[in-house]
Amino acid sequence: MVALITPGQAGDSPMFLPLMAHLRVGRDTGRPRTRPEAVRADKAYSSRAIRGHLRSRGIKAAIPEPDDQKGHRKRRGSRRGRPGGLDAADKPDWAD
Repeated sequence: MVALITPGQAGDSPMFLPLMAHLRVGRDTGRPRTRPEAVRADKAYSSRAIRGHLRSRGIKAAIPEPDDQKGHRKRRGSRRGRPGGLDAADKPDWAD
């Protein structure tokens, strides 16, 4: 087990990528996987870097999009980009 700790004011988001580097998902047989099927997180983990990292590794992200990010995307007009995918059935209860 690996513990990654930062000072309280540093926030959790900067530790997401190092944590994913140490992640191991156990299986019945064989080596543990280093890539989970999906990641659930709250709005604090909705950054472009985190979503890009998960997308590049083919990991499904169940991360709600904060209201300010929705507003920024809408203000860009026709070039506003696509919203982050969130399966409502897979959304954690605490992510509202």
